[in-house]
Amino acid sequence: MKRIAYLLVVLAWAPAALSATGGEPSRITPAVSVTPESPLQGEPVMIAIATPGPLAEAIFDGMPLRTVPYEGERRIFIGIDINKKPGAYPLRLVFPNGETVERTIIVRARERYEAPLGIPEKLGGNTTEAAQQIVSSLASENAVLAGLWTNPRALWSESFQPPLRTELVVTDPYGYDRDTVGTVITHKGTDFRAEEGTRVRAMNRGVVRLARTFSTYGKTIVVDHGLGLQTFYMHLSQIRVHVGQLVVPGQVLGLSGQTGYAESPHLHISVRMNGTSIDPAKFLELFGVRL
Repeated sequence: MKRIAYLLVVLAWAPAALSATGGEPSRITPAVSVTPESPLQGEPVMIAIATPGPLAEAIFDGMPLRTVPYEGERRIFIGIDINKKPGAYPLRLVFPNGETVERTIIVRARERYEAPLGIPEKLGGNTTEAAQQIVSSLASENAVLAGLWTNPRALWSESFQPPLRTELVVTDPYGYDRDTVGTVITHKGTDFRAEEGTRVRAMNRGVVRLARTFSTYGKTIVVDHGLGLQTFYMHLSQIRVHVGQLVVPGQVLGLSGQTGYAESPHLHISVRMNGTSIDPAKFLELFGVRL
């Protein structure tokens, strides 16, 4: 018993684990995973850090990053812009003990295609004047959305979940170009099948930053989840929350509809990371939601 007690005292006073060659503290290589390692333009990237403790520095392509605690690990989320040049981009993580992890993220080119999209009669029909009006409206509406404040800390800790409790059916995917009477507009969201009046739910905990009606986006709600991560719910028939309201995962925000630039009922979802619109379907896949 005395010998065991002596060993415990020695271990308690040891400043760090010693290397086999004598004296220098050993370093544990940080456990870091990147998903996906080769994203397409417009896709999100999740970095999982299993090693405990804070980061001294995290940088991707010259941009500083911040971590979010999730499932006992720290995560970093990066939004790859749909127009980012394909190629290799550096990721650098520096730990307090001086250990550095460097990875290369390969951004792959997205196959882009174009499809026609008419203008509803309620917005003027398929005329040049109506198309010009839509472009003008989109510019002003996007300026409003880009200026929304985001909390400097993460407001969520649970997994993100689908905005609908019904079967998730994609009716219009993210990332293709819509030819609207000679004007090309990229679809930076995902449309889901939703009958008029279907309950639309918060994808995670956050604060409502916008709840209003736009000419093009129709009745729109934006939920801020902190650290630049925001979810957008558009073309609603009803809004049931107000600006500044704290919402929890699964809470009803409003009802689906066909307001604004929509010819039939559906739910348009957009996800933005620090102002970059990424593929909502791929974002949900990071949390185990398969479409």
